[in-house]
Amino acid sequence: MSHGRHSRDAWAHSQPHYYPGPVTAQVIVLNGGSSSGKSGIARCLQAVLPDPWLTFGVDTLIGAMPAAMRASDAGIEFGPNGEVRTGRAFRALDEAWARGIAAMARAGARVIVDEVFLGGPVSQRRWREALDGLEVLWVAVRCDGPVAAGREIARGDRVAGMAESQAELVHKGVTYDVEVDTTCAESLACARVIAASVG
Repeated sequence: MSHGRHSRDAWAHSQPHYYPGPVTAQVIVLNGGSSSGKSGIARCLQAVLPDPWLTFGVDTLIGAMPAAMRASDAGIEFGPNGEVRTGRAFRALDEAWARGIAAMARAGARVIVDEVFLGGPVSQRRWREALDGLEVLWVAVRCDGPVAAGREIARGDRVAGMAESQAELVHKGVTYDVEVDTTCAESLACARVIAASVG
């Protein structure tokens, strides 16, 4: 047994596993509106799944962009009622980012993607094309609009109205392998449901 494998096994045995079988999925895509609980579920998945998983969200992409792109027609703009508008430059970087995530998965990393499909099935199709040839688990993270809106207020780092406006919009026309609802369920319980489907 190599030293690298021994270290990996030691890491794995130190984690609180809830998934009993071999993992075949290479990418887990979590789609849900703002403040639906995707980030919390992603962190719980990292704890309960065997092997290390990387997690990346759309906020990772936005945070990596120049500040000027967060308030321009070519970049991404947030309206006063929570609407989101994206321009040509943002969409080009977004596509490159998706292909970069896919490249990491093809290189052997297991990746959890925390996304918001503002374009519904069009957004999913873009990710399907980027992830073509990889084993992907598509997950709906649902949350009732008023509950998500309450979380949005508590967070204090989101445009008011975004959570409620996205709660149903992002799921229209999108197909999934598994669905969870954080309206009443905790992140860990949702992660266990997803983990049971990662095989």
